[in-house]
Amino acid sequence: MDDMTSSASQMQRNVLAPGLLAAIALFLAPLFPDGAVATVILYLVAILAVIVAWFAFQAGQWWWSIVFIAIAVVWNPIFPFGFSGWVWVVAHFVAALAFITAGALVKNERTTP
Repeated sequence: MDDMTSSASQMQRNVLAPGLLAAIALFLAPLFPDGAVATVILYLVAILAVIVAWFAFQAGQWWWSIVFIAIAVVWNPIFPFGFSGWVWVVAHFVAALAFITAGALVKNERTTP
């Protein structure tokens, strides 16, 4: 029997790809504390945080949306907070772990067209 025609519920992880991409950017961010690359990383993390928040909300796990909206605000490139030092480096790693954790845990049922 074909998997697509089975009656068993199939789950999909929409957050996994953007979560891993954001985690990679966050792990690399301490290597580029200033300049154009740092700005690109801020944009990337903020945009991916909004995407993850939306997918989490769609999956019915709204509490993750709160976490990722907060990440989007802290890493926003338009009005940056200007954090630096070891606290900012630790924040990058904590946010990366949040993206990875959400990527592993947020899932919803696959809908067929």
